[in-house]
Amino acid sequence: MNMFTPIHASISRRATLAALATASALALLMPFAGHAGAEVASSGFVYTADEYGNSVSRIDLASGRVEIVPVKVTPHNVQFVPGIDRVLAVGSPLQEDASQGHAEAENSNGGGHGGGDGHGDSGASGALIVLDPASLASGPASTIEVGSHPAHVIADHSGKSAFVSNSGDDTVTVVDLAKGLTVREIGTGDYPHGLRMSPDGSTIYVANVEDGTVSVIDTVSLEETDRIEVGKAPVQVGFTPDGSRVYVSLRDENKVAVIDTATLQVTARIDVGRSPIQMHATPDGKFVYVANQGSETEPDDTVSVIDVAGGSVVETITTGKGAHGVTVSDDGAHVFVSNIVDGTVSEISVASQSVVRTHEVGEGPNGITFQAQ
Repeated sequence: MNMFTPIHASISRRATLAALATASALALLMPFAGHAGAEVASSGFVYTADEYGNSVSRIDLASGRVEIVPVKVTPHNVQFVPGIDRVLAVGSPLQEDASQGHAEAENSNGGGHGGGDGHGDSGASGALIVLDPASLASGPASTIEVGSHPAHVIADHSGKSAFVSNSGDDTVTVVDLAKGLTVREIGTGDYPHGLRMSPDGSTIYVANVEDGTVSVIDTVSLEETDRIEVGKAPVQVGFTPDGSRVYVSLRDENKVAVIDTATLQVTARIDVGRSPIQMHATPDGKFVYVANQGSETEPDDTVSVIDVAGGSVVETITTGKGAHGVTVSDDGAHVFVSNIVDGTVSEISVASQSVVRTHEVGEGPNGITFQAQ
């Protein structure tokens, strides 16, 4: 494996984690001393796509227990869909040599997501798997073929349709989740990666890593209506709750671009940490949390907290090595960050802007999502 392999856990470590997962109610829970008065999340679940371990992990925030479920893909991203109570994950189906995943295409910047040919056969189809949280250990309830080297998946607010970015063939696949069928392929820019839907459900913004653009897709016509130049190596996008702004991580500039959705113009570029990957706004629209993954040789372990009103970073929080994915609890009290190198999730209190708990998960956690309880 090209990305961070020497410092990743061994097979014996994975076996140990699997055994610990069923040992007790405190299995795989590693408390982290945060600021005085900071509280941990008392309910809900967090899921991670463990690309290097070919698994999906679920953290029970009430008990701290972690369940690690093997899957037959190298999952890069995961998304909980409230409308249908299902967990979606995307990745390339496991081959005989299952050591290579989506992250193999990541270049020496560590944030990667483009700039290499480690995906293997660029024409190979990817897979969207659908998991039922009520029977997670049973594995996928269904598997749907999508495009080449799927990166991220989202669903509309009703849970009827899923949208998968396919980095290998420059498309977004539209999936009818009820029927389990692909209904449309939408063309994008070069190497589409992260994507998010606007709060009103009218548009989807897609970060195109290789050509420095963001595609804007109309969810009614299912066509790309605009393509916005944003900067070098955009990896993920994130809306503010009012839908007026989209934040875009620029991995190769160590910046986050801000798009005005009314004018489709970049209005600001904000300095953050090294090789920013994912970001997420809090529900009150006050902050945007940005995970800085760093490089292969020097992985970063920070999250930059952007004050939306002020347009600058107001806090830098130390997490685990290789900070990658970001999700926020529905009440906005906690932020969860997957650390791809350490194989952990950092739980951050928004009130104290500190890590209050660290959870061991599967190997190489990438995408991350929250389920309220």
